[in-house]
Amino acid sequence: QVQLVESGGGLVQAGGSLRLSCVASGRTFSTYAMGWFRQAPGKAREFVAGFNWKRGATVYKDSVKGRFTISRTTAENTVYLQMNSLKPEDTAVYYCALGTVQEGAYNYWGHGTQVTVSS
Repeated sequence: QVQLVESGGGLVQAGGSLRLSCVASGRTFSTYAMGWFRQAPGKAREFVAGFNWKRGATVYKDSVKGRFTISRTTAENTVYLQMNSLKPEDTAVYYCALGTVQEGAYNYWGHGTQVTVSS
């Protein structure tokens, strides 16, 4: 089993920044992917950014490219999401996710952290 704990959400004005953190513990030795999803009220959960863990390659949703940066500390099984130039449409619950089966597939989820961007 894998446990994911997110932190760093909050309320920020448009144009501001937040940094999310996610620490993974448990059976993380078989990690293939780790990243972030978000879900806004009334909308489906969507992919935001992620690592192909073994290769270190990153992938981003088009609308966050240039504003969000995902990074990691492999020794600590931690990923971060630096979010700059935040917009009201970035408001959502952000979930950390981890996959142990193959790249791009996620089978463990955190409880989520709320990010609210005011206009």
